[in-house]
Parts: sequence; C-alpha cells; structure tokens
Amino acid sequence: MLGLPKGEVFLVPWCEEWEREFISERESILAAAGQYILDVHHIGSTAVKHLSAKPIIDIAIEINEFQDGTKCAAPLEKLGYAYKGTDVLPDRHYFNKGEPRTHQIHMYRRGSNYLLEQLAFRDYLRGNEAARMQYEQLKKQLSAAHKGDKHNYADSKTDFVKTILAITEK
Repeated sequence: MLGLPKGEVFLVPWCEEWEREFISERESILAAAGQYILDVHHIGSTAVKHLSAKPIIDIAIEINEFQDGTKCAAPLEKLGYAYKGTDVLPDRHYFNKGEPRTHQIHMYRRGSNYLLEQLAFRDYLRGNEAARMQYEQLKKQLSAAHKGDKHNYADSKTDFVKTILAITEK
C-alpha cells in the first residue's frame, strides 16, 4: 500500500512492494535527470525491512552543487513530482508526488549533514533489530497520539533519532 492523505498520520506494516517501488522510481529519476545526480538513496522507514511506516517512499538524491536542484525540477515534474522549493525543510530541495502523497524527494548537496544523518540512522536501524523494534513501538504510540498532526508526530521522534545518531558518531 502506498499513499498518505494530506493531514493524516498512520502506519502500515513494512512490505516488499516498497523496495520494488523505490527501485523503479530510482530508474525513472535517473533517466529523467541523471546528468545532475550523483546518487539516489532509499531513506526513511520504508527503507528498513520489517519497520512499520507511513506509506510514503522517501528518496534522498545527492547532487554535486546545490543549485543543480532547480535544474532537476522540470524533469521531475514530468514524472509527477511537485517542486516545493528549498524553504520546506532545511538544506534541501523538496519534491512530493501524488495525492494522497506516495513519494517525496529530499535533494541534498553531497556531504550535507542532513543527508549523512538520514543514511546513518537508516543503516543503524537496518543492522540493529532491538533499536528497530524500539523505534517501531515509539512510532506506533506517536501515530496514535498525533493522527492528524504530522509535525508533532515528527518532532516527538527527535530525541530517539538524536540518541541513535550519537551512537553512530562514536
């Protein structure tokens, strides 16, 4: 299942469809704007096997120069993405696709701390079952408490994320 209606927060169990969807989307993105792209990563909870997640494929794209993100807007819009600019989230170009939203792209300059943290957090959860299970329980509690408030849902996960990132920096 893919798609999260605007203003809603809910989780669904992890499924292999998410991996296949990322691979397919990655190929389309590279075909459309590959001349500006250094790498494409599957990030977020849908990138971690057996972790329940909001049904949105999160994609991180690495670009060499930050301004290359605007050059990617038109090709990605042809794939159905809406370019939301650089003011939605820090240090990135942001795109989303679908209503309900099925995909979102976070486009970073190579070496961005935000990108490195996304990858470190994902990789830690992929390799640590206890942390993955603990994170899943937290997400379930928070999604029940913040069904209509994605910002509070996200903000409430911050302490857990920071704890994991501190572990990965050691």
